Amino acid sequence: MSRILDLARRYWLVTLTIAVGVTGILLALGGAGWLVQWLFSAYSLTVAAWQAVGMVRALLRREFGLDILAVTAIVSTVVVGEYVAALLVVLMLTGGEALENYANQRAKRELDALLDRAPQLAHRSTEGGYRDLPVNEVRVGDVLLVRPSEIVPVDGVLLSAETTLDQSSISGESIPVEKRVGDPVLSGAVNGQQAVEIRATETASASQYQQIVALVAQAAESKAPVVRLADRYALPFTIFSLALGAIAWWLSGDPVRFAEVLVLATPCPLLIAAPVAFIGGMSRAARNGVIVKSGGVLEQLSAAKTVVFDKTGTLTYGTPALAEVRPEPPFTADEVLTSVASAEQYSSHVLAASMIAASKEHGLQLHEAETAQEAATNGVVARIQGREVVVGKFAFVAQHAPDARRAEIAPGELAVYVAIDGVYAGALLASDRLRVNAKATLQRLEELGVKQSMMLTGDAAETAQHVASELGITRVRAECLPADKVAEVGGIAERPVIMVGDGVNDAPVLAAADVGIAMGARGATAASESADAVILVDDISRVALAVEFGRDTVRIALQSIWLGIALSVVLMVIAAFGVIPATAGALIQELVDLATILGALRAVGSRLDERQAAAKAEQTSQGARAGEGTIDSPSPDS
Repeated sequence: MSRILDLARRYWLVTLTIAVGVTGILLALGGAGWLVQWLFSAYSLTVAAWQAVGMVRALLRREFGLDILAVTAIVSTVVVGEYVAALLVVLMLTGGEALENYANQRAKRELDALLDRAPQLAHRSTEGGYRDLPVNEVRVGDVLLVRPSEIVPVDGVLLSAETTLDQSSISGESIPVEKRVGDPVLSGAVNGQQAVEIRATETASASQYQQIVALVAQAAESKAPVVRLADRYALPFTIFSLALGAIAWWLSGDPVRFAEVLVLATPCPLLIAAPVAFIGGMSRAARNGVIVKSGGVLEQLSAAKTVVFDKTGTLTYGTPALAEVRPEPPFTADEVLTSVASAEQYSSHVLAASMIAASKEHGLQLHEAETAQEAATNGVVARIQGREVVVGKFAFVAQHAPDARRAEIAPGELAVYVAIDGVYAGALLASDRLRVNAKATLQRLEELGVKQSMMLTGDAAETAQHVASELGITRVRAECLPADKVAEVGGIAERPVIMVGDGVNDAPVLAAADVGIAMGARGATAASESADAVILVDDISRVALAVEFGRDTVRIALQSIWLGIALSVVLMVIAAFGVIPATAGALIQELVDLATILGALRAVGSRLDERQAAAKAEQTSQGARAGEGTIDSPSPDS
């Protein structure tokens, strides 16, 4: 009952219209039927006058909309005495607006869910227990308690032994993720069945989930240019409707015929279809790990002709992994890797984590250093089990081991050198890997009509060409500065152009492209702020998925618009012959509205999207794993 009352208050004009109708029925039953015509007519003309005010304001802004049809239909039915039909037209207009609002709420369900789930409180560790405080007061370094099934309030690292996190709301990954001590945890993830402690590494405003919320809020407030498609049809549709009604009146000699035609020409289908479809498409994208900042982006995605990729972190994983250990006798490969990984525990270099991970994969036991010192941009010097271990660039290691010699490396590889107790111990080769589904993504984009592809990168030409040949990209521009990327994208003839990137240096070109898509899974950056869409999952195949959603959304929006037009035209032609009375026509038009809304709601998609996307990703991964490539190096011996 409270739900019904809430809806009645929210859509008060519909409630008032129904109340007027019920009052008329009671008056008729009570023997005061002569009052019904005056009541219905006065109320209908009042609503028509209110609609006319909005119509005049739009005309003064040189915007020709569809309001003239609604006003004309109401006035004409009142004039010819079809006052019941007039009230039904008013109910159709007010009910149509209510249905549109309700459909929009239904379509935005997933977007709103993100906003509603934003963490509000955190439990900070204090002497003797924990104290609740607003999440905005959390500072970097605070130790926080996350209880079972609670949402992680800010980004941090896990201090407890282990836990399981549900990250589906921020990454789209439906499978819970196992986390162990020292692993990063993202705000917005839902904790498992045991309480854990984390150390905050970001404030609330800088954390992943709050950045996503900000993007969603921006998306929810947007309006797609294609929504104005209805206004493009307004003038011809209005002229056709008025002309058909006038011809029916002239041929029959009965002014009622004019009202009967216009009752079926009311514009609700055109006004409702596009907004519902585009909000539904944005909601569908959000549910599948892609935040689209405006409906207009979906329109651009649907028509895209060219896609441009950054390389590192986009077509590749952006994290070099150990490819080969080349020990120098008498040292063994395991001995060299153990020494390097043990020393790298005290380094902040991007390669350190890769070396440590590789040693764990090989089952090696790392050792604590007695002393350790990092030389910025050069390497690490550590004393481990009484031996001096030097790891880093060739020139740095050669200062400690004069017998050091450069390793031969292939395109896309980099070498890390190591010396033990002043003796050259060998080199470790690392390389960035192509994303396993990068090639399949390009093929899918081509199937969707994005025929042209290009790669822009700041890396050397040899490395860039190596990556391009692996993926079948023929247009490559290497050694680009940010300004060069902007110029290249601006000069592309086949438009609209999609640009996909992940780094701060990609922000200018993402803003310059027709559609900028940021790979934002690693956190909010200038790239995600300047992009038109943000992929929340570290999965490049979502680029193709975004294009697919754009095409589906535009197709459904146009289908729904044309469905409304076609049904209205057919019914108007029938009504022109006097077959459909005005009251019956108004009732039929309500069904046309309902059909239009249901058609547009198809853009919301279904939960099957997620399972289908996961299945495709798994198939792509299995099919591409055997041909997984390696590339990439900012410098050959860094």
